[in-house]
Amino acid sequence: MANIVVFGGTGYTGGNIVREAAARGFGVVSISRSAPDEPIDGVQYELGSAEEAAPRFIPAADVVVAALSPRGDMAGRLVEIYSDLAQQAGVAGARYVQIGGFNSLRPAPDQPRFAEGEIPEEYRAEALEGEATRQMLVETAAPDLDWLFVSPPADYGAWVAGERTGNYRVSDEVALLDDNGYSHISGADLAVALLDEIEKPSRAGHISVAY
Repeated sequence: MANIVVFGGTGYTGGNIVREAAARGFGVVSISRSAPDEPIDGVQYELGSAEEAAPRFIPAADVVVAALSPRGDMAGRLVEIYSDLAQQAGVAGARYVQIGGFNSLRPAPDQPRFAEGEIPEEYRAEALEGEATRQMLVETAAPDLDWLFVSPPADYGAWVAGERTGNYRVSDEVALLDDNGYSHISGADLAVALLDEIEKPSRAGHISVAY
């Protein structure tokens, strides 16, 4: 079974990915600066910065997942850090999966991305940084890097955690909405979608996942 290294493995998104990957029998290494509240059996937890851990663990990885949060002292640093992780994943021949944000999506084909429009000031810096990490992959990733940029829906996070249902939809860079115009998914089901894709690769580039 493949080996997966998750940067940000004790955060909301990373923690769900770690849990789902371990349940499926993957070899999982979680890299983060904080210990998990509830360690998962079989997962190797490593405490430290992404920069320090990357050269130690990426060379043995089949899949590298970047799920860091652009907050606190990480704000403004994700483009640089993710660029380095992507480069090292390419050297190792690993698939590179980067978790982005909703604002990198488009409301409809050929329409401007949400990040290009009006964003409430309290969310603006984080949204623009997430979009900058997408642009980094498009513009600078090595041609042979197998990468996937994943945008969760608008209503996504620990405050709307939800449950694992095993259901989801996947699209390209256009936002997925339900019949009421609502865009959401639980962290557990986003992880299900990603692990399904990791087990049976079918997409590349920018995708969106939602109910």
